Amino acid sequence: MADIKQSNFNNIIQKIIKKSLFTERQIEIILNQKDLLESKFTITKGAYYRQVNQSREKLIALFYSIILLRGLGILLPDDIDVISKLSEQISVINDSDIFPEREDDVINVIDRVIRQACNM
Repeated sequence: MADIKQSNFNNIIQKIIKKSLFTERQIEIILNQKDLLESKFTITKGAYYRQVNQSREKLIALFYSIILLRGLGILLPDDIDVISKLSEQISVINDSDIFPEREDDVINVIDRVIRQACNM
C-alpha cells in the first residue's frame, strides 16, 4: 500500500498552489530554505538539491516577470495593491481554520478578483 503524504497546507492553500507556477513540494522547499517550515523530505539529497535549484529558478523568473510587467505598465499600482491585500488575506487564512463549506467561496472570490485585475 502506498504511503499517503499528508499536506503541510490547508485546502485553500493547496488550491492556490495548484493554480500557481509552483508545485506543493517546491513551496515546501522554498519555505524550508527560508526557515519558515520544517519538513522532512523522503527523497535523496541529490533530488532535494535539484528541486531547490528548480524552485530558486522559478522564483527568480517570477520576480523578473513582475519587474517586466510593472515596468511595461501591464501590472499597475492598483494591481500591486490587490495582490498585497490578497496576500495578507492568505496569511490570515493560512493561520486559521476555515469551514470546509466556505472554502469554495473563498477560492471563488480570490479567483474573481485576480481575473478582474488581469482583464485585458
